[in-house]
Amino acid sequence: MKVFQLQDDWSFDNLKLAERPDPRPGPGQVLLRMRAASLNYRDLVVPLRGYGSFTGTLPLIPVSDGVGDVLEVGAGVTRAKAGDRVCPIFSQGWITGEPTLERMTQTLGGPVDGVMAEYRVLPEAGIVQAPAHLTDVQAATLPCAALTAWSALVTHDRLGPGSKVLVQGTGGVALFALQFAKLLGAHVTVISSSDDKIARARAIGADAAINYLKVPEWYKATREITGGRGYDHIVELGGEKTLAQSLRCIRPAGTLSMIGVLSGGTLSAPLGLVVTRQVRLQGVTVGHRDGFEAMNRAIGQHRLVPAVDRVFAFEELKAAMAHLKSGAHLGKVCLQF
Repeated sequence: MKVFQLQDDWSFDNLKLAERPDPRPGPGQVLLRMRAASLNYRDLVVPLRGYGSFTGTLPLIPVSDGVGDVLEVGAGVTRAKAGDRVCPIFSQGWITGEPTLERMTQTLGGPVDGVMAEYRVLPEAGIVQAPAHLTDVQAATLPCAALTAWSALVTHDRLGPGSKVLVQGTGGVALFALQFAKLLGAHVTVISSSDDKIARARAIGADAAINYLKVPEWYKATREITGGRGYDHIVELGGEKTLAQSLRCIRPAGTLSMIGVLSGGTLSAPLGLVVTRQVRLQGVTVGHRDGFEAMNRAIGQHRLVPAVDRVFAFEELKAAMAHLKSGAHLGKVCLQF
């Protein structure tokens, strides 16, 4: 079978097309013919061994998120049958419950081989049924970006009609957070550096928006939006350069989901505000299979359609990665096999 793999050394130059033997499923396993994949910021970090020893060993098949058709099942499999369309879960060992180091380090795309292969064999516990109304490309966006947003807003909070949510940016996690918050009946503010992206976010459902290049102290502009009350939940994707302002516009006892560090990973913020406002600072790293299945039921019931920016061919993985790195995308960057 054809695969993309990192070989010889950790660098983008060593990300190459290669051949591996076609796999076969053993007991408790399923054989998937992969149909599509989607990229996350994580996929730009793995080729540089950015997660240290947790990145895995070479050769390594990259990219964590995808969808495939079940071709064959091994003995004893009950969660899937031939012909089903399924998404592999990101953390293959995290089925339910609280995270542990073991559950959170069996992740696809490093250290476990990812989805950039024509065929993949996985444990039956490591897959979920894909929502029937979505295309292959749309379904491939769900395992990391969608579940991260769902975990932040649903698993770790109790938002409802009238809640106020602030979302940073217009990437995959951000737009899923916007869509899920709207399903919950929340009022959503989006901040972005692009008026064009703001217009598109409004078309998806954003109630308010701020261009942070035009309004550098954007936390002040949020006071009118929230009537001075502050946000119930902030989806924090910027990190170093945004956290200080987020802490100035979260309401007392609000939840700040720390998901990304796109502007830097060093903590530089007025920590006294965490204490005096009794802010809940919640780290979020994707989620478990139970959450994935609950999210898919909601997606199916509401016929939610993910925002896809651009679709590349399998052989164009490096071009897709370059597009993601450019920051020009709105929504998910995908590959169709």
